[in-house]
Amino acid sequence: MELSLKSATLILTILFTGMSAGLCFIWSNTIAPGIGKLNDIGFLQSFKEMNRTILNPLFFVVFFSPFLLNLLNLYLFKNVSNTLTWLLIMVTVCYFFGVVFITIFGNVPLNEMLDKTDLASSSIEELKHLREKFEVKWNRFHLIRTLASIISFLLLILSLIQSSKSNI
Repeated sequence: MELSLKSATLILTILFTGMSAGLCFIWSNTIAPGIGKLNDIGFLQSFKEMNRTILNPLFFVVFFSPFLLNLLNLYLFKNVSNTLTWLLIMVTVCYFFGVVFITIFGNVPLNEMLDKTDLASSSIEELKHLREKFEVKWNRFHLIRTLASIISFLLLILSLIQSSKSNI
């Protein structure tokens, strides 16, 4: 059995989208609730360090690959069934707006606000206010990313099933 470029690209998209969805799920399910139990300074310091640590080449590959591969899928599968085309369009739109766009215009500005704050010289009241301004908004944006990445992953699985029915 020969693996076509279309199939390989779709499988890679599923893999990277699954990794992204897993990262989002684990953060929502374990990390956020765990650090949420810390006091204000502990929470803010932990979050600041995790935000700095996650910005690495491997993270960027996992985070941006689904969107780029989805664009490639749209091109490679441009002359296939309407069902598959619409599934791939929905995946691309869902991942872009629900994950990439929300991250860039929702989570990242909050991360930057936190990163620019000198936590060591902030008063207890300032830390409490910063956390109130940060935590709920950040988690709300992250919930959108989690749901969008999981939905994208599921739609990609449906796309793979649809493509196999079409013998692509």
